[in-house]
Amino acid sequence: MRFALAQLRSTIDPRENLALVTDAASRAARGGADVVVFPEATMCSFLRAPTQVAEAFDGPWASAVRRLAGDLGITIIAGMFTKAPGARVHNTLLATGESEGRYDKIHLFDALGQRESETVAPGLRSTSIEVTGHGLGLAICYDVRFPTHFIDLALGGATVMVVCASWAPGPGKLHQWRTLTTARAMDSVSFVVAVDQALQGDAEAPGGPTGIGHSMAVDPTGRVLLELGAEPDLAFVDVDPERVAVTRETLPVLDGNRLRSL
Repeated sequence: MRFALAQLRSTIDPRENLALVTDAASRAARGGADVVVFPEATMCSFLRAPTQVAEAFDGPWASAVRRLAGDLGITIIAGMFTKAPGARVHNTLLATGESEGRYDKIHLFDALGQRESETVAPGLRSTSIEVTGHGLGLAICYDVRFPTHFIDLALGGATVMVVCASWAPGPGKLHQWRTLTTARAMDSVSFVVAVDQALQGDAEAPGGPTGIGHSMAVDPTGRVLLELGAEPDLAFVDVDPERVAVTRETLPVLDGNRLRSL
């Protein structure tokens, strides 16, 4: 499978961001990608309140992304905000193309001075989709700190974990991003394709996390296959999900997790 990592810098205007998605997805398709992965909050940066832009999962922004995926013959995974009961929204991944999937972020970022739960309602279930016969597990940003999220997806059959993030900058955050992404690949004995928002700049505007860049691809043994810099970029990585079965046989850590769940 060929993945395109579309590290972009979302604006606060969903229409402008749709144009960014169209450009990057078109280039990904021309590059032969099966899947193009965008960051969390691709629809709109956290520098604007998600409650101002949230729409239905079949609303105009999501529908435009679906049409784009169909026209290009590629699977697109991108972060958006959908309406939730009450005054809050869901922090959602739209996966569309060969198959359709929705993942609402389960683990909310109530940490390091942020309170995502004030405006975002948590999701209730993990989600995988199937592309070219292989399972892709979905995760958003803070989920990467929870090994069981990835282990459960792996036990459910996923061999590639897709992480979409707006990883807030700060002291030690790049080291944490690299370490956690690599650790989750080893925990789940899976490939990890993790795409972050590009760095916004030295001065972070108030309103929420943006990104630090450094989107990554990691193999099931923890070997880093690709790491981008801080600026917007589009890069490709080829992964062989069939390698996962071989690695899981020689390093059967998931069997231990099965035993503990009995």
